[in-house]
Formats: sequence, C-alpha cells, structure tokens
Amino acid sequence: MAQPAEVRDKAFAEFVLPEVEVLLRVAMTLTAQPADAEDLVQDTLLRAYRAIDRFDGEHPRAWLLTIMRRAEINRHRRRRPHLLDDPDIDLDRLTSDGTVASPEEVVVGEDFDEVVSVALAGLPDKHQQVVRLVDIGGLSYAEAAEVLDVPQGTVMSRLHRARKRIRTQLAAAGLAPKRSRV
Repeated sequence: MAQPAEVRDKAFAEFVLPEVEVLLRVAMTLTAQPADAEDLVQDTLLRAYRAIDRFDGEHPRAWLLTIMRRAEINRHRRRRPHLLDDPDIDLDRLTSDGTVASPEEVVVGEDFDEVVSVALAGLPDKHQQVVRLVDIGGLSYAEAAEVLDVPQGTVMSRLHRARKRIRTQLAAAGLAPKRSRV
C-alpha cells in the first residue's frame, strides 16, 4: 500500500538524502566518468524514492548501495562492451624506444599511464570494478564487498588477480621489474 506523498518525502529526506555524497563517491568508482556517476546516482535516487514505502528503515546505506549496484548492472547490460582495437600494438609501441628512464620518469610518464589504462581496460569487468573501488576509490575491502554484494575474500582474490595482470603488462612493456618465482 502506497504511503501519502508527505510521508514518503519525509522518509526519503531522513534515510536517503544524507547518503547522497557516499552514493556519488561510490558511483565514481563504479563508472569512472563524472557524467555516468551522476546518472547512476540519479537513477539510484529515483528507484529509492519509488521503493521508500517498502524500506524498513534499517541500514539505509546498504539498501541504497544495493539499489545502486543493481542499477549499474542493468545499465551495463544495455551497453555494448568497449573492446580495445589491439592492445599488443600499444604495448609494442611503448617498448620500441629502447632508452632507459629513471624510476620517477617511469611512474609519472605518459607511457606508464597508458599501459596501466590498457591493462585495466583489458581486465574482466568484475576485476575492473574491484580495482576502481579499492585502489582508485579508496574503499576498504569490506566496503567494496558490500557494494559488489560478494564476500570480502572474493574482493581480495579479484584484486590480487587484477594487480598481477597489470604488473605483468607493465613488466612486458619494460615499465616494471619482472618478478621471478622463487
């Protein structure tokens, strides 16, 4: 049974509006584009408003993050995945110079950023999300697990695999030391 508009508005103001800043921060880590993040937050707020009369008042942040996660999943399903033309060509171009740079030049150089971007884009979506939430967005493992609705161990495992793949690509481009198995 739907509640009167003023009751819904009051509940929305009490439970949802204080969480908008957190929603925007999490949306930025999920989408990595400010316009997409704002669209995702707007979609989340709209869905929350429509469902506020079914909300029990317990854990509004978790409720809103669940709505956001589902909204992002639905948005992602509607989009075609962006495929790289040929990441191997980009990596070959980066390593063709042959000059040796200092560690500082490597880390702040455009080549490093480009290889990391290509490596990140080449990761499966579930690994990209974890890197964006934890490494870029600064969320804890527990917070990322809540956003993604997976166990904390899954977040840690995905992050380990993602970092390993990025390190491997950096090493192949000559921008990180190759790790030897001992």
